[in-house]
Amino acid sequence: MLKRTIVPFLLFPAFIASAQEKKDSSKTARPMGWKDISSWRSISSFSVSLSPDGDWVAYPLTTREGDGELIVKKVNDTTLRKYPIGGTSAGFTFSEDGKWLAFKETTKFKEAKAAAKTPGKQLFDKLILVELSTGKKTEFERAGLYSFNGRVSSHLAVSIVKERTMGGGGADAPRGADLLLVELASGKTQNIGNVAEFDFNKAGNLLAYTIDATNKTGNGVYLLNISAKQTTVLDNDKASYKSLSWTEDGEAFALLKTTKDEKFKSDKGVVLGVKNVSAVPSVTIYDPAKDSLVFPKGMTISSNRRPYWSEDLSRLFFGIAPLLPAKKENADTAKKAPATASAQTESQKIERLKTDTSIKSLADLKKALAKLETKPDVKPAVAPGDEPAKPDMIIWNWQDKRLQSRQQVMEMQDKNFTYLASYTLATSSFKQVNDSSVRTLAIFPKQQFAIATDSRAYELDQNLDGQTYSDLYIVDLKTGAKTLFQEKFYQPSFTAMPQSSPDGTKFIYGKDGHYYVYDLIGKTNVNVTENIPSSFVNTEDDHNVVKPLTNVIGWSSDNKYVLIRDLWDIWQVAANGKEAATNLTVTGRKDKVRFQGRFMLDRDEKGIDLKKPLYVRMYGEWTKKAGIGRIEAGKKGLQPGVKTLIWDDISVNALAKAKNADVYMFSKEGFSQPTEFYVANASLESGKQVTENAPDRGKYTWSAGTQLVDYVSDKGDTLQGALYLPAGYVKGKKYPTVVYYYEKTSQGKNAYSNPDFPGGGWQPAMYTSNGYAVFMPDIVYKMDDPGMSAVWCVIPAVKAAIATGVIDEKNIGIQGHSWGGYQTAFLATQTNMFKAAAPGAALTNMVSMYDLIYWNSGGGNMAIFEASQGRFKGAPWENWDSYLRNSPIYHVKKVNTPILLLHNDKDGAVDFTQGIEFYNALRRLKKPVVMITYKGENHGIAKIENRKDYAVRMMEFFDHYLKGAPAPDWWKNGVEKGDLEEHLGTRAFDMED
Repeated sequence: MLKRTIVPFLLFPAFIASAQEKKDSSKTARPMGWKDISSWRSISSFSVSLSPDGDWVAYPLTTREGDGELIVKKVNDTTLRKYPIGGTSAGFTFSEDGKWLAFKETTKFKEAKAAAKTPGKQLFDKLILVELSTGKKTEFERAGLYSFNGRVSSHLAVSIVKERTMGGGGADAPRGADLLLVELASGKTQNIGNVAEFDFNKAGNLLAYTIDATNKTGNGVYLLNISAKQTTVLDNDKASYKSLSWTEDGEAFALLKTTKDEKFKSDKGVVLGVKNVSAVPSVTIYDPAKDSLVFPKGMTISSNRRPYWSEDLSRLFFGIAPLLPAKKENADTAKKAPATASAQTESQKIERLKTDTSIKSLADLKKALAKLETKPDVKPAVAPGDEPAKPDMIIWNWQDKRLQSRQQVMEMQDKNFTYLASYTLATSSFKQVNDSSVRTLAIFPKQQFAIATDSRAYELDQNLDGQTYSDLYIVDLKTGAKTLFQEKFYQPSFTAMPQSSPDGTKFIYGKDGHYYVYDLIGKTNVNVTENIPSSFVNTEDDHNVVKPLTNVIGWSSDNKYVLIRDLWDIWQVAANGKEAATNLTVTGRKDKVRFQGRFMLDRDEKGIDLKKPLYVRMYGEWTKKAGIGRIEAGKKGLQPGVKTLIWDDISVNALAKAKNADVYMFSKEGFSQPTEFYVANASLESGKQVTENAPDRGKYTWSAGTQLVDYVSDKGDTLQGALYLPAGYVKGKKYPTVVYYYEKTSQGKNAYSNPDFPGGGWQPAMYTSNGYAVFMPDIVYKMDDPGMSAVWCVIPAVKAAIATGVIDEKNIGIQGHSWGGYQTAFLATQTNMFKAAAPGAALTNMVSMYDLIYWNSGGGNMAIFEASQGRFKGAPWENWDSYLRNSPIYHVKKVNTPILLLHNDKDGAVDFTQGIEFYNALRRLKKPVVMITYKGENHGIAKIENRKDYAVRMMEFFDHYLKGAPAPDWWKNGVEKGDLEEHLGTRAFDMED
């Protein structure tokens, strides 16, 4: 059994305060309205930061349509400061010694909104520097990028944004701007002009920066020694310097120098590597123009990949790409050009052959020579503007490995693709690491080995049926040797792919339901899970893939062990396969508690240090409780097992440690209890609340609580649903209810629902505040029956929820978006249990949808249907019954439920025609249906005005059918096109209303 070691007041201060708050405000609290959300203040769970010394906590308190503030609180006393940050939170950072804080103050919300109506109007941020001990502020106008200088924490660098000139200067305009270097102790400021890029090393004693000035005067790369106040010019040229990148320990850095050549579209590149920075810096320059015998013809060093040093500083890595010719010759040049190939000199012919990268064999050479032969009928070049008009078209070929639409989506990425190359200093040698046959490379730590992936032979089939195969190669980065490791390697889940050890000499990968470790030095391959008394196949994954695997948590820092979780526990597995595996958590399977993963407390770690305690996230599968446990894996003589530090009917999502102190911060939340953060010691005891989220929550009513509803699907699966009680719930009274689902959702029973305007219209806290019960049941899927699976799970779930006495069985609505929208549309064709249905972005015809395109990615839907969410075996023509049986459109005659349908005209996930098909069929049958389309919107609604509108309309729809409210006019009578603008104007609102 789980040992409960929590001190009672650790778990409950926020909840006790909340209960008291509710009691005190019960007479004044009211249901939340949609207009209240515009000014709702809250914190983002990922924006709370603990200072490196553990003394301070900071977080932005922001609102959807208004100005926010940064809250800065001292952990161990009552010191609390609030700073305005404008309409957008632009981030903040502590100095590494914890004595200083810097943050941006952006333009106020109303001013930014007004400025948006003036094209080209430039807005500026202000940087605020705060001395935490005194609260003293220093402000910097027009602030851009900024940074403290690492461990030293003696200086702050701030880039000052230039005001735009008329025309903007174009792509060739100098990028440099003033850089202010502020000495924190004295406040003295040094101005360095025309700085384009800057970065401190990790220690903070050195600042590397590049200059980009008008006419490239003084352009170069410079190194400033902060304490000595000495600047070294490392390289100067009439060129652009960019992509500056320090090594992790800050002992060297690399960058690019590029020059423009009018003959080519892209700039020509040179790599610079600087090391020995703490003494007399040495600069290594690799210029392809001076290595023409080895460097590939027709290529250059690319600006699209940042260069970097190998960890041992013996090699420089960088990207190379083809040099593409500039635009076609102009008319004058064409007149001067030779009219026929016969006019070419022999030297020109030889040069063309040298640069022809397609020549791989003697046969290729013969073809190239043939092309150089004289062609007497060659016509003179055509002057620009006189060319014949070309058609604007796309050619779709059945042999295309990628759909033309996919090629269009990937066009820019393909154009910017770079091959990896290296330069070895000791031998002054260049090597191209990969080519078009193996475009994908995973570089291992220490840069000795890499895994190359070649999917060309399987790409077409993968895009058709979704089953992922590739050939894996081991690449020796020092010699360039490439060795086939696995042919037609199957990847049922991402965890199967190789994951390197911290020293880069081993990797773990998944195959046929097991994990293997391959030793790159010893060339041994060991099945490390075959003798473990557990399975690492994710049997709960119900997609059409074979033996998907559970997760690898990570390698130990000594490279000897790998931590792998099964569905319940975490195992320590020897990489050599010779030691018996240890179940570190022991009781997960027995207690039905999932040990889901490890909290990473050191962002700079190189593997998991098993000598230190491991903090793991715990989740009760059937209780929905959550918590944090600690494993003392490295203590000799200590029995495996987890010490429970936090465990309650809450959700716990975050645990962090102060970088330079033994201070820990964690979060807790409930469905109606905002996410709050607490600071404690290593045992997480006596946690002190350091945030105040949603300070206005006491004004409104909230859900009275949550219940778990157990049920069994029609196919015998034991499942659960989360039932959220309405505000003011009275036992014995029945309430109108909205049922929402998306595969499995009950695990979110204790997740906080922050009031907002969601992209799909659904906001559970808003509904419970307004007197609705909300029910979220789980759905598990059977192959070939994605729609029927919803019927088999949702209907028995709702029946079980009705049995609790909370739900009014006569007033139940259903809502879902995307895949959940499909379930909603399908359920409406299968039962009359629901009084209203609101499917958003729903798939409605599985046959036609199968052959359509997922426009957001450009890929086809067939892979999604066969190996992902669709869960079908084969294509429709191989499986007609299943596709028809699970398509809402083919059962549309049975719909008796009023339907509010959302489908946007630029939906790139579920094609707009899916909504049109369902709407037109229902309309033809004269069924009550309204379809809402927001012009230009994608799968989810992005524009705030559209989010507001849809959220309000959805609730009006449910209020009418589930609460008996009058039907809104847009539902009852519709809105003619000529009246739409006036109609929309009467409904629009913002925080000023």
